[in-house]
Amino acid sequence: MSSGRFSHLLRGVLVLLPAAVIVAGTRSKLWEVPTGHFTSSSNKTESLQWEHCQYRHLKEGVRITADIPPKLDGTWVSTRCEVRPGPEFLTRSYTFHSNRHFQALQHYYTESSCEDPAYSLMIRGKIRLLQASWITLGATEAEHHLSRVGIVLHSVAAKHRLASRLPPACVSLSLNEAVPGKPYELYNTRAGRACLAAMGFSVMEMGLVRVEMQHHSHGGEVRELFLGDIHTDWAQRTQHRPTGYQQPLQNAMYHIHPCPVCALVYRSSEQRPPVLPRAPAVPLSLEGHWVSQRCETRPNVLFLTRDFTFNPGQHAWRGIYRHYLDPACSQPTFTLTALGHYAQGNPSSKLSGASEFVFKVTQVKVTAMDESTAKLLNSTRPGKCGRAGNWRHGVEQDLTPTNGCPMLGIRLPHKEYELFKMELNHRKHPLLFTGERPTDGSSPDRPLRRPTSFQLPMVLCNGEEMHPSFSTFKSKQVQLASGTAGLEKLVLLVFGSALCSWLDVY
Repeated sequence: MSSGRFSHLLRGVLVLLPAAVIVAGTRSKLWEVPTGHFTSSSNKTESLQWEHCQYRHLKEGVRITADIPPKLDGTWVSTRCEVRPGPEFLTRSYTFHSNRHFQALQHYYTESSCEDPAYSLMIRGKIRLLQASWITLGATEAEHHLSRVGIVLHSVAAKHRLASRLPPACVSLSLNEAVPGKPYELYNTRAGRACLAAMGFSVMEMGLVRVEMQHHSHGGEVRELFLGDIHTDWAQRTQHRPTGYQQPLQNAMYHIHPCPVCALVYRSSEQRPPVLPRAPAVPLSLEGHWVSQRCETRPNVLFLTRDFTFNPGQHAWRGIYRHYLDPACSQPTFTLTALGHYAQGNPSSKLSGASEFVFKVTQVKVTAMDESTAKLLNSTRPGKCGRAGNWRHGVEQDLTPTNGCPMLGIRLPHKEYELFKMELNHRKHPLLFTGERPTDGSSPDRPLRRPTSFQLPMVLCNGEEMHPSFSTFKSKQVQLASGTAGLEKLVLLVFGSALCSWLDVY
């Protein structure tokens, strides 16, 4: 990879800091309060501890493969109520046939638990796989052709809400004739797409495809379909060519059991949308150590894992973001460690169960994990990005004395407005959802830029090596490391992914 292209990729990654949110009218300055902070260092023992927690599915005998070109045949369904930028709430059921035809059902809801259906879209068309993506490694590019889009409204109120978003011509031509419960055609090959665009409708997500297979040691298999990301800017979504993914769909025949949502979505139709069971409310508790469940892909060619640790008593957080060149996260490029403070605001007015935060990053450390990255960082001007000329493979540098690094898009101190939510997975283990980062690589550094959708969830690391309680976490690590210095080193590793998460708290 050329240094020019790599520099471009780094800039795309590093402008993203840990997003946080503060409610209008709130004057809390908790993130400004000087408190005890994490100290850092690392060693192989601590790295192994982190890897054991992050990738414990490997210990459980799970092997992940991906075929290129992907095998799309079958029906793929949502596993939860999905949240798209806006916010929009939906479930999806996509069926692909061997003759390249596809049928897609998208059910839209009025709220974030997907209990109150508003309308359903029936989408018909063809998809043609092209070639392996040169931009997003591991993905396949594709093109689609729509033949028909229909709509079924599920209430008069939903009809009025949708009509209020559309130009008068679309309302008079389309929705005025629609009757709740009856299919109505919005588009066919002879009609224009103006009304679809006004609805924000697009299946540009089919421009990027990846299928992963999880092979379990007991013989079971889970298949997931990753389609392209949805642009966070409503005005851009209908023309956006994806370079990242959205929440994956699971194959209806090869999915995680139990999955009651899978069954409801699979049995649904445009006239019988799935009504999801009400999930128990999960109080937001950040305390502990949270990690990515898989190698994560972000727009603009980013592959990374995140690792966050929160200390609510000190309002302190640490994030470690490990970045890689490949979708298997096997070729590391650099690691960012961010430290700072956060303040929790009010419950979100747009997303039920979510809370607003503000995060402030006060210290950033970067480790070049290959020679190319070190060479690139050594090309910066003195005093602009750590100690110029002193970047070495595997050696961490503190960017705080230079107030960040313009080449990497890091400026210190930095504040971001975030959105967090917690849910339980199928095993009743907690999941932490953090706000989706802006697709254009900008920073949510103002309240109006606060996310309205989420990234893939992180899991609480609560194995024998890591305990969900922060105090217990530290006491257990004392047994594994000699003295306070060893403990602090381990804590840093745990948090290291968090900074990249700042990039990735998006």
